Amino acid sequence: MVGRAYAIFDTAIGRCGIIWSGTGVVAVQLPEAREIDTRRRIFLAHPGAREQRPSENAELAIEGIVGLLQGSDPDFSDVSLDAGGVPGFNRRVYEYTCTIPRGETRTYHEIAKALGASGAVHSVAQAIARNPYMLIVPCHRVLAAGNYTDRLSPYGGVISKRRLLALEGAHPVASKTLFEVLLPVAPPRAPT
Repeated sequence: MVGRAYAIFDTAIGRCGIIWSGTGVVAVQLPEAREIDTRRRIFLAHPGAREQRPSENAELAIEGIVGLLQGSDPDFSDVSLDAGGVPGFNRRVYEYTCTIPRGETRTYHEIAKALGASGAVHSVAQAIARNPYMLIVPCHRVLAAGNYTDRLSPYGGVISKRRLLALEGAHPVASKTLFEVLLPVAPPRAPT
C-alpha cells in the first residue's frame, strides 16, 4: 500500500473512521452527528487518504474500538501506530497514557510529574488534545485538575470523556455549575 487509506465502521456510538498507512494506524475519527461530517473531517485532515478495505492491523484496531464502545476491555498492544508525524514528547505522553488502567484517570499534572517534566503540564494537555489515536491511546482517561469530564473529544465527535469513562466504570466529577463556582467566593449575606 502506498500513502494512506481509511475506512468507516459501525460502533455502538455511531460510524467511526480509521486512517492508516503501511506503518500503522495514523488516526481514529470518532463519529460526528452525521456520517458525511465524519467523512468531511477525515478528508480535511488526510486529503490523500483513499477508502479501502481495512488492513489486518486496522481491522485489529477496529475490533478493539468496537469492543471498547460496547463496554469490553480490549487489548490494543498488538496494534501498530504510525507515529511518524508525532513529536517525541507527545509519544512519551501517549505511551504513559496507555498504562493507565481501565476505569482509572490521571491528571495532566500527574502525567507531567511521572514523565519527569513536572513543569510541562500545559505540554501534556496539548499532547492529549492532539492525540490522533482516539480510544487506542485512551486520552479520555486524562483529565484537567478537578477531574472534570464534560469536554467533547478534540477530534470532533459526539461523545464526551464522561461517557467514555462511564463505559469503563469510572465515575469522575462532572463540571461545576455557575452556582457551585460562585458560592464559595460569594461573601456571606448579612443577617437581616
